[in-house]
Amino acid sequence: MLRQLPSPAPFTGFSRISGLSALGFALLIVLANVLMVPAGLPRTGADLGEVNAFFGAEGHIVGLGSALTPAAWVLATVFGAGAVSVLWRSERGRGEAWSLVGFAGLVLQNAAFAGVVATRLALVSTAPHGTTATAGLWALHDALFTLNGTFLATALTGLSAGGLRAGLIRPWHGALGLLAAALMFGSATLTPMVIAEEGPLGLLGLVGWLAWVVWTVTYGITLIRPNPSGSAVGGS
Repeated sequence: MLRQLPSPAPFTGFSRISGLSALGFALLIVLANVLMVPAGLPRTGADLGEVNAFFGAEGHIVGLGSALTPAAWVLATVFGAGAVSVLWRSERGRGEAWSLVGFAGLVLQNAAFAGVVATRLALVSTAPHGTTATAGLWALHDALFTLNGTFLATALTGLSAGGLRAGLIRPWHGALGLLAAALMFGSATLTPMVIAEEGPLGLLGLVGWLAWVVWTVTYGITLIRPNPSGSAVGGS
């Protein structure tokens, strides 16, 4: 027979604020890339000459893109806290804490990407003076950028598993999150090969990142919508 499990907590004003924060976070990270990628932001493993030329000539674009990130990190934190507030009642009834795993992943990715942005700003300062400093900074940038997939995978796994277990998100949404997590984690695991040179392995992280954006937008819409119904699972 079916037994009723504790449903996600009733949605509140904060839940909806967190959903809007998810949408704002996704918008800002996409906008930052729309600014920098068409301007020539080098891919992971790019030639140092290309790196030096970009950061030497496009410092204003890098600065503008970087200016969007502090707000994005705040919005990501609010999004994660709101998801926890909705899922915690259901998880506590099962003795689980998937939402906390996801929230930890969001906080850690904020910290890791702060290192990425700081390295980009440092490259703007050093690029006009030659490639000696650029080589070390770009290697650090690529390593941080790729390893950050570990924390994105943690966020995706925790909030997808928690949302599925609570009946908050649809199966396709959870599957998308877990697929994106696998791609991100695979890219992070293969970091030495991904950053060695430009190649197809970099597509793992790119496809995972695109799926992450779609997943985030969908989660935000889910948190904004009216209260979900209780979830039921098989059991005796």
